[in-house]
Amino acid sequence: MMQRAMLPAISTRLLSTALLLLLIPAIALAEPSTEWSLVPAPSAGPARVIGGVAHGCLAGAVRLPDDGPGYQVIRLSRRRDFGHPDLVAFVARLARQAQAAGLAPFYVGDMAQPRGGPLPFGHASHQTGLDVDIWFNLDPKPPLAPAARENVALPSMLRAGLRDIDRRRFGPRQVTLLRLAAADPAVDRIFVNAAIKDALCRGVAGAASGGRDWLRRIRPWWGHDEHFHVRLNCPANSPDCATQAPLPPGDGCDATLAWWRAQKPPLHAAVAPRPPAPKLPAACSAILAAPPA
Repeated sequence: MMQRAMLPAISTRLLSTALLLLLIPAIALAEPSTEWSLVPAPSAGPARVIGGVAHGCLAGAVRLPDDGPGYQVIRLSRRRDFGHPDLVAFVARLARQAQAAGLAPFYVGDMAQPRGGPLPFGHASHQTGLDVDIWFNLDPKPPLAPAARENVALPSMLRAGLRDIDRRRFGPRQVTLLRLAAADPAVDRIFVNAAIKDALCRGVAGAASGGRDWLRRIRPWWGHDEHFHVRLNCPANSPDCATQAPLPPGDGCDATLAWWRAQKPPLHAAVAPRPPAPKLPAACSAILAAPPA
């Protein structure tokens, strides 16, 4: 397949869509985690989330533009730059707030596929258009051409071999961006590496100043030392969206975090065990087969 970087952005995307349309007859024979990745466009109709973040799908998705004030989308070839309109609006809103705070543009990674659903690699979640990965690299950076976005320098925020942040990389800018994201009312929770959560609890870069309530939404998870993972609340217009259990009270700087500190191997190298994929809701079959928007 011709690489997107070899053509102007618009014609490349059209070419990719045309080639993917040729693959549609094979969808019925594909594995469940592959068939969703082959669908080239969102379904028609209003936006609607069905199921949960690790066993769901998305109708009426919206694509996040490759560039906007305060952000750039990377790894365009994955075609995971779709989401519920609430998610697209959140990214644009956070980017404007970050820009107003004097931060350099951030990189946006995986959101969801055109109709959500299971991904063939990389995530068990990101299936309903309510998840987005945002990278911690806030160094000043020029606009990137499409080809340059496939292999971007994305450094870890942890000290090599240690369970602590690298203060040369993780500091006031990263704390500001996390605080802005956590303050957004659309956000349910944000996943970071446990060492980053630990540093925030210890008040790194003024994290504890002005109150600690925002730390409640910052949750430790495997990996996530290069980026943070934002998950939104279920949209009001999606009654079939499965909500997660409410966050426990408190700022999360408690025995739960102590458990994470004790885990081996080092947290920046650890990967969460991936359980068997749960069955998708029956309504997702209709979303997969629906005509494109």
